[in-house]
Amino acid sequence: MIVLAHVSDIHLDGGERSAERTSRVLDYLKNLPSPVDAVLVTGDIADHGLAAEYRQARALLSLPYPVFHCPGNHDKRPQYREFLLGEPAAEGPINQFGAAGGAVFALCDSSIPGQGDGFLDDETLAWLDGVLAENADLPAFVCFHHPPVELHQPLIDAIRQTGEDRLAGVIERHPNVAALLCGHAHTPAATTFAGRPLRVAPGVVSTLELPWEHLGNRAFADGGPLDYDQPPAIAFHVLDDTGRLTTHYRVVP
Repeated sequence: MIVLAHVSDIHLDGGERSAERTSRVLDYLKNLPSPVDAVLVTGDIADHGLAAEYRQARALLSLPYPVFHCPGNHDKRPQYREFLLGEPAAEGPINQFGAAGGAVFALCDSSIPGQGDGFLDDETLAWLDGVLAENADLPAFVCFHHPPVELHQPLIDAIRQTGEDRLAGVIERHPNVAALLCGHAHTPAATTFAGRPLRVAPGVVSTLELPWEHLGNRAFADGGPLDYDQPPAIAFHVLDDTGRLTTHYRVVP
């Protein structure tokens, strides 16, 4: 059995609020009575892509578990590389591979520099295809920031991942893909993609309300559909020995 803690959209901005909410979530994970196999952070780690935000993230994400992460649309690739990964600054997609708990993690960069929506370019898809083929004997989690499907919230659907048919073609070639995991939506969601589970992590910094909820259609002039009063939340994904994925969503008071 593999247990994964999934965090997303912490949006560190140098202020006290985002830091306190992130610290609250990570302290909760640090103090679990039974350890998880890994912690995943699916993007929008920094709010403005500044060096100080990534230095803060690097310190906060020092956990007693393997930690894997990928960029979101608020992240900046050169600064992410230099100040979070400790690598030379560069503009190309940040695709990373990780392994923990008997599973592998393909961390894909779905960001488009300067834009809010997402896309996996040909270089990233070729890299993903190779990683999945090389690890065909292990369960694999494919991770990125932007959901590749509509979630029925117009705000987030307008800036989701496009070109998803190309991704589906890759996933369909690899039966070892246990699930696809993403963030970006600031709302927990569970659906499928290419016949596999697709799980969306809730947001740490805020919660996006749906069109039929109280704030779901609130105009941006009045604050928009994001609720900043709800507590942060995370997901726990459990992959059992039969290959079945179960997801639990947990609020962190």
